[in-house]
Amino acid sequence: MKALPFPVRCGPWVPYIFAVPWKFPGRVRRWHGGTEKSQITSIVEESMQMIDNALYNTMKRNLKKRELNSPAQLFSFSKLPERTSRDVSRAAEIMEISIRSVKEKVFLQHKKSWYPTDVLSVDLLNTIAKVSGCLPNMLPPKCPNTCLANKYRLITGACNNKDHPRWGAANTALARWLSPVYEDGISQPRGWNPNFLYNEFPLPLVREVTRKIIHASNEAVTEDDQYTDLLMVWGQYIDHDIAFTPQSSSRATFWGGTDCQRTCESQNPCYPIQLPVNETSLMGMECLPFYRSSPACGSGVQGSLFGNLSKSNPRQQMNSLTSFLDASTVYSSTPAIEKKLRNLTSKEGLLQVNTLYEDGGREYLPFVTQVPSPCAQAPNTEENERIECFLAGDSRASEVISLAAIHTLWLREHNRLAKNLKMLNAHWSSETIYQEARKIVGALHQVITLRDYIPKILGPVAFKQYIGPYNGYDPTVNPTISNIFSTAAFRFGHATIHPVVRRLDAGFQDHPDLPKLYLHEVFFSPWRLIKEGGLDPVIRGLLANPAKLQTQEQMMNEELTEKLFVLSNNGTLDLASLNLQRGRDHGLPGYNDWREFCGLQRLENQSELYTAITNRSIVEKIMELYKHPNNIDVWLGGLAEDFLPKARTGPLFACIIGRQMKALREGDWFWWENKHVFTEAQRRELEKHSLSRLICDNTGLTEVPADVFQLGRFPSDFKSCEDTPGINLEAWKETFHQVRTCSLPHEVDDGDFVSCTESGKHVVVYSCHHGYQLQGQEQLTCTERGWDSPPPVCKDINECEDQMNPACHASAKCKNIKGSYQCVCTDPYELGEDERTCIDSGRLPRGSLVSIILGAIMITGLMMLTWMVICRWTYSDIETTQTNVEKNGKTAGKMECKKCHEMKISQPKAIAQPVDKDPASDPQILLSM
Repeated sequence: MKALPFPVRCGPWVPYIFAVPWKFPGRVRRWHGGTEKSQITSIVEESMQMIDNALYNTMKRNLKKRELNSPAQLFSFSKLPERTSRDVSRAAEIMEISIRSVKEKVFLQHKKSWYPTDVLSVDLLNTIAKVSGCLPNMLPPKCPNTCLANKYRLITGACNNKDHPRWGAANTALARWLSPVYEDGISQPRGWNPNFLYNEFPLPLVREVTRKIIHASNEAVTEDDQYTDLLMVWGQYIDHDIAFTPQSSSRATFWGGTDCQRTCESQNPCYPIQLPVNETSLMGMECLPFYRSSPACGSGVQGSLFGNLSKSNPRQQMNSLTSFLDASTVYSSTPAIEKKLRNLTSKEGLLQVNTLYEDGGREYLPFVTQVPSPCAQAPNTEENERIECFLAGDSRASEVISLAAIHTLWLREHNRLAKNLKMLNAHWSSETIYQEARKIVGALHQVITLRDYIPKILGPVAFKQYIGPYNGYDPTVNPTISNIFSTAAFRFGHATIHPVVRRLDAGFQDHPDLPKLYLHEVFFSPWRLIKEGGLDPVIRGLLANPAKLQTQEQMMNEELTEKLFVLSNNGTLDLASLNLQRGRDHGLPGYNDWREFCGLQRLENQSELYTAITNRSIVEKIMELYKHPNNIDVWLGGLAEDFLPKARTGPLFACIIGRQMKALREGDWFWWENKHVFTEAQRRELEKHSLSRLICDNTGLTEVPADVFQLGRFPSDFKSCEDTPGINLEAWKETFHQVRTCSLPHEVDDGDFVSCTESGKHVVVYSCHHGYQLQGQEQLTCTERGWDSPPPVCKDINECEDQMNPACHASAKCKNIKGSYQCVCTDPYELGEDERTCIDSGRLPRGSLVSIILGAIMITGLMMLTWMVICRWTYSDIETTQTNVEKNGKTAGKMECKKCHEMKISQPKAIAQPVDKDPASDPQILLSM
């Protein structure tokens, strides 16, 4: 087998992964043996090459269009996961395509000797999973066995539940509460085939649903008389803490490599949004681009491809974030990004901050390292004055300035807590301070969400029914975010987004220097925070202005349906259509199936629909498009329902959101109310804290509402920050008792340690920073004779030596640096957006430019030399002519240079001199020679 130029991950096979072999009725024959296994490997390699070719072409197009900032590119940037998730997505797509290729290339090639009853052996299935790189992502992670395992959660979310270590972990499949519905039973979305009928009718185009039911003009907006704009922003922020489904990183079809923005044909990963007959996109297309979500490893394959639907494994989608409410928006969900976000030179466990700009002495988020980023710039911005996209725990932090403001608040809060914890506990290591501050910040996310936010969304009745009081950790509850919650129910918040962003002055009035902005003017525009007044005007606007009220006739404003991510004239996107198309892409069952799941009545006709949606006009429009209630997309149906009392959702979404939140609370070992996580005194302090106090501590505001989500008037409904309670960190003060036989633990370079107690003994656990490997004893225990072993060391990992999982693509050279590595390209190639593949930049190499310049200089020199030779030759003719003229008594001043004239070059100045003057004695003649 030839060497693979792409990452291949291998690992031991775990029987339960492929516990059910593919079986067929009648004669059964298994495909196994060396020849077939070699063929399988070759097919996987071909699939790998196909995927990487598509990715390469995508990155090449993006490299050329870096400055265009089209809506599709901005959307793709916001949906671009970090490298770990990209690798998992790539492996899943390779495995899916490999299985399809096995059917097409192997079964068809051997149709004379093969039968429909043939079955792939477990060994060959294992080969596909292993060579594609999927197998390690399907295996249970190795959980740490130290005393810290129950003290601090892993950044990946793994091992929260020791019996089910993948529950809630990053880069695992979203949970399914109902089986998915695909047109082929395995992976094709509803609406993939326009001739496919549902209840005897085709599904309506999602764009037509947007235009006829969902769309509302910016002027036709009803404002919420109860809740502030901050309620909407917090919902968006929390959504980004618990769910992120990466879409395919390829922007071209896997078969043929057609650009998804140039085709209206559905072919993976392209699933374009078809436009109604009377509409075309700004690019002149009859569709809007849409990219399918990446599959999860091992899904969308197996039985149905081989004719056995009963053993099929339908396509699942992946969540690249931890499912838990753990502030991954601040800290990320992978060790590599966490390292980028931390200030590892600090002894206070701080996060990195922006080194170029400050907000009145307060910190901003740092910028992303890959530049130029696609974020918008202020008019007439010079290249050296660019404001790049912000770097945070979630890649969507720069989508709108209000979201960036919340991210910035939590960055400041972490650093504020860390500095105060260090003052209280001078003996704490920087790792201990970081982990304790992270633990507090995560707990505050949980407190604010379940105590202050969710009750307003569900209403008191549904909150009591679906969530109720906390009864402790339940290891049988799976906290994994469900597909229906992430893809439909929690997207109710899109209907509460106001089309206008207002920034207010210190008196909470419209700012004289900062006019109101429409939403499309703040997409990916962090420069508006840095150059237009900082955080305070934005925070005041969120506190004092109402959210948009979701109504049945004003579901979503035109800023989202017509101008999503518009920074130029390069086209637009429609958020409503994206939501509907995503639901079909994910195989979500219809509205009625979910009502039945929640114990609600199925609505079988138009009359019954009126019982859930009292607006008759909307019901008529829905029936006109969908023809049958069972065909209604779940996101639209849930959005259209009448609100429950004192709620902002109807009964269906209240059920789904409530069940999910209860699972997130009950199934999380590190939930703040679990008595093993914080002391009783610490829990009391956490309960005092609020988003109001957070704003007081991290902005210049001196007055805030008691409840930041409740709409009020300034100043009557605001109170002083001095009267706003918050955490007293004294509850975290730890008295250091010098152990008689053990000195303070030794620090290690490029690593750190945390102390804990195990079986009544004092223990320190060492860890290395990402990019380093620990050598020596990880855990040291204090004994009567001192520490039981010397401290370990952290050794730099040479990622460039990893042959099984190469750090860089074969097109790049891997250069190891301390704690990390660099992928280096030779000129004129540049690194693509995956930061590991070299892409042809399309320009000449710098060496070629030097050669061209040197060549030009040489040619110019030869021309000058030729000119001098000609002129000397010409001068020789002139001397002869002068001699002849003198004999005839004429002057040389009237003579012409015949050869110079013929060659169309200037006549030498020498011929203009008097004939009686000796040319050799004239300096001008000498110079011309």
